[in-house]
Amino acid sequence: MTSSSDARGSRDAMPPVLPSMWRLCKLGYQHEPGLILTSFALALIAALPDALLAWWFKLLGEGVLARDWPRARLALFVMGLSATATWILQIVSTRVQRRFRDKVTIALESHVARLLASIPTIAHQERPDYLDRLSVLRNQVFFLDHMYMSLFTTCAWILRLAVTVALLVWIHPLLGLLVVFALAPVVTSGWRPSVERRAYERGAPFTRLARHLFDIATTAAPGKEVRVAGIGDRLVDERRQAWEAGNRPIRRTRWASAAWHTLGWAIFGGAFVGAIVFVSLVLHAPAADVLLALAAGSQLSFYVGATTGEVVFLRGWADSARRLAWLEDYARSFVTPTIEPSPARFVDGIRFDKVSFAYPGTHRLVLEDVTLHCPAGAVVAIVGENGAGKTTLVKLLAKMYDPSAGRILIDGIDLSRIAPVEWRARLAGAFQDFFRFELRARQTVGVGDLLRMDDERAVNLAVDRAGAADVVARLPSGLETQLGPTWPGGVDVSFGQWQKLALSRGFMRNAPLVLVLDEPTAALDAETEHALFARYAAAAREGIPNGRITILVSHRFSTVRIADLIIVIDGAHVVEAGTHDALIERGGQYAQLYAIQAAAYR
Repeated sequence: MTSSSDARGSRDAMPPVLPSMWRLCKLGYQHEPGLILTSFALALIAALPDALLAWWFKLLGEGVLARDWPRARLALFVMGLSATATWILQIVSTRVQRRFRDKVTIALESHVARLLASIPTIAHQERPDYLDRLSVLRNQVFFLDHMYMSLFTTCAWILRLAVTVALLVWIHPLLGLLVVFALAPVVTSGWRPSVERRAYERGAPFTRLARHLFDIATTAAPGKEVRVAGIGDRLVDERRQAWEAGNRPIRRTRWASAAWHTLGWAIFGGAFVGAIVFVSLVLHAPAADVLLALAAGSQLSFYVGATTGEVVFLRGWADSARRLAWLEDYARSFVTPTIEPSPARFVDGIRFDKVSFAYPGTHRLVLEDVTLHCPAGAVVAIVGENGAGKTTLVKLLAKMYDPSAGRILIDGIDLSRIAPVEWRARLAGAFQDFFRFELRARQTVGVGDLLRMDDERAVNLAVDRAGAADVVARLPSGLETQLGPTWPGGVDVSFGQWQKLALSRGFMRNAPLVLVLDEPTAALDAETEHALFARYAAAAREGIPNGRITILVSHRFSTVRIADLIIVIDGAHVVEAGTHDALIERGGQYAQLYAIQAAAYR
């Protein structure tokens, strides 16, 4: 994977507006070519009868003034025909566009989901600047089809403007200068979204905080603690303060941009009045031409207003297109240039070679110059105080992040050169921050191995391995029980039961190359955890032919003593490594912490 500063910079940069919109248009064409072209064509055709209305007024005026009644009646007939055609075309266009929007929305949602799922690391889920972009994109992806409609509508208004300007120029070329004066509101309308967007992004952290506080105050999970602690009123007050802090820069910016926009309209309004005076008093044009100037000029003001309003609307969706283009570029930046096959078995094992790591967007090293060797077939325990870097080490091994410096070698192969999907297919286990899949219990466990998710024997075996048979036995319908009280027929289970089900999910794969158990039994008592880990260690030493490495992360030293290799991490460094007996004999940090915990259990 590319790790140069240029690549990191490209991941941060937002793409330009027009290329982003073009990419979104190509994406729509790729999924629905016929509907997108038909929708665009109908939008343009529907604009023509309306744009020519001023010309029919001129013909009507000429017929009335000359008492040419056939001509007047023809003008009235064409005006009625134009109105009817406009109405019919708008109805047909609306139906076609609705069909296009329904289909392209599904395609766009799927596209965003695939992009997010294809990113091998999780940095985009933890960096505040990336989270702000993704938060806006998630809120707007369900409505991103509006950009196509807004683009079609904008083009239709521009066509109306072009026809109207052509009619004015037909009276006198100088009337074409009205377009120049119309640029004032156009410029201000194009400028407003960018400054308002920047204000919105400045307030985005406060807005996210306000939503988070609202969720705390209104959802079931934190409900008990909110009520016991009596913090409901404080949550309401802090949410209001966060919301006000987020909206304050937006309000100020909107007032300032509105003042400039009003000035732009005043410039155009003065020019329009001057144009009417010029046609009637300077040119001494015929009454029909004055009527044409009035009709076309009034249409021009309306069309400019509609166009600028649509441009403002389009700029908002164009910004969403930029976020989508950024997400596409970000996902594409993780393409591994040279792919090495993941080994099917271990001969040497896993080596961390001078690995350092700082979380994206920060400079503090969570791991610094870590060098260690996990030999093939070993049970390795990682211990240390909270925040020492134990889980970070596991995340690096699972390719959730790339090291800031150094290498992780898998039987001598740099992990960065192994495709993430292929490497993770060799991993299994459970993490302390597991997710609660509110599905049927069979699926909650089975998603650990999609190919065998519906294999009852495989699911039951995973449940037995995790010691979760008692959890399944208590469920009303066993493995067919719907989990989660918010679903029809769903049941709630305790945190410890969720943890055992997550542990079962981690044991769905038959012969993983690396088994990671990152504090998977924190909700269980020390005796139960020790019994489970002893069972895993015994299984790991049964001569598994692929040389599996089992990694145990725990804060309980009485549990990890069964490991072949114990690694002690403190202050971002590996301070000790060895067997339990060797570390106790050494009398270092491990021995001291072990003695403290042993005394606490007496």
